[in-house]
Amino acid sequence: MARKPPYRAVAKIDPAALASFQAGIRKRYSNEQILEELRASAERLGRSPTMREFAADSQTTVHPQTVIEHFGSWNAAKREAGLVPRRFATREELLALLQELGEELGRLPTARDIDERRGRLPSKSLYWHTFGSLTNALREAGFDVPVGEERLERALEQAVRLSKQLGRLPKFADWTAARKADQSLLTEWQIYRMFDARRGAWSTFQFLVRERLIEAGVEVAPDGTVS
Repeated sequence: MARKPPYRAVAKIDPAALASFQAGIRKRYSNEQILEELRASAERLGRSPTMREFAADSQTTVHPQTVIEHFGSWNAAKREAGLVPRRFATREELLALLQELGEELGRLPTARDIDERRGRLPSKSLYWHTFGSLTNALREAGFDVPVGEERLERALEQAVRLSKQLGRLPKFADWTAARKADQSLLTEWQIYRMFDARRGAWSTFQFLVRERLIEAGVEVAPDGTVS
């Protein structure tokens, strides 16, 4: 039985319209092309790349999120490419590190806090892959993390503004770059985890942004260009 989407805006999406939109906006990669990108990156790096290392590799043309959407998870893609996933901390160790960080800060830790302690703490992407999202990890660590309809509304308002600035629907990487300049934006991972499906989550968000723009009288081309 299909799980009911947690947000009204998501529940109203026409599946056929969403599928058509996703097919048009994505640059099409075959699974083998993606696996070759992973292998080539590993060859240059000298080891199996993390998501952060793959994204930072200037010779790759595929975003890590595309890899996940094709194979379901980062480690599944690496296994398919013949690469051995790196060893990471246990769930218990990851939760303990979050708890210690919360005690140090005296508040709820954020993805930014984790990024600022790079090297001392695991990456936020590891928390996402281990627990499904950083929010899930924080809750399991005992933190109270409120999430509601207002968060999606806030994200859509921010995305409409960013779309007009960029002249196109924001991609995952666009959002990451924009947030470096404006910390009031929700993180890209906060937006991503609002949607149940791991595959196509960001393009589902783009679909909702497009609908908001159209409602406001803004023209959006099939490839996501805003005019």
